[in-house]
Amino acid sequence: MEPKTYRKLLGKIALEGVMECLSGLHIGASKENLEIGSLDSPVVRDPITSEPYVPGSSLKGKLRSLLEKANPDLLPNRRGGIGISRHECDDWDAGQSQNKNYNGVFPYPGALECPVCRLFGSTGPGENNRNFPARLKVRDMRLTRESREKLETIDTGLLFTEWKFENSIDRLTSAANPRNLERVPRGTTFDFSIVYDVEDTDTLTADLKNLQLALLLLQDDALGGHGSRGYGHVHFQFTKIEARKIDYYRGKDNQTKAVPGLEDLAELAKFFQNGSGG
Repeated sequence: MEPKTYRKLLGKIALEGVMECLSGLHIGASKENLEIGSLDSPVVRDPITSEPYVPGSSLKGKLRSLLEKANPDLLPNRRGGIGISRHECDDWDAGQSQNKNYNGVFPYPGALECPVCRLFGSTGPGENNRNFPARLKVRDMRLTRESREKLETIDTGLLFTEWKFENSIDRLTSAANPRNLERVPRGTTFDFSIVYDVEDTDTLTADLKNLQLALLLLQDDALGGHGSRGYGHVHFQFTKIEARKIDYYRGKDNQTKAVPGLEDLAELAKFFQNGSGG
């Protein structure tokens, strides 16, 4: 096995806490059947409890997008939909991305050296290209107990959520286009959990700084849909940021280290660099 294809696990870093909605939040769900008088755009709900939740894919995708924008030298080489493009390394090592959807050939650093793909993963488009599984795991976010109890008492005509009525005006004809959306009310809180796999100490500090950057950028951006209209303003409050060496999972003592806040996240790299545990 080639050295660069072997991925060790030195431990994990867990970030846990609460995400508060500072404005209404809309994570849209698919709507197969159109009913008269129903919502034009519902939120995604748990099929068992009917509670609104935030899919881990929504948070992870937003963090990746923001980190990609913060690294403008990473040119887009993949189509992500109509009028949407993104960066994704085609392999672990540096190379040239040749995509028929683009006019030209773009270089990519390779997932091992890419600040985005190393955290969030990449998928090689061909048989000879190697996928790079993400080091970052983002869990679905569920309502906190306090928010669940509070939302059960509100009377909006919807379960745990609120209606948001909007009316767009055609600038040329002045015709009105009324619509209604469902959103989670301001002040709602969700439990969140993010886990980072520590695979080497050489890139650990850079990965943690990039994760910190993406989380800070999100708090001044928006999560979910309609962010330019005030939706999706969120704030993260961390209750636990803890590094756990691999021997912690074997039941050994003195194999964890916690830091008080996100600004101290990079300090956990020293914990692993001073000995990874066996």
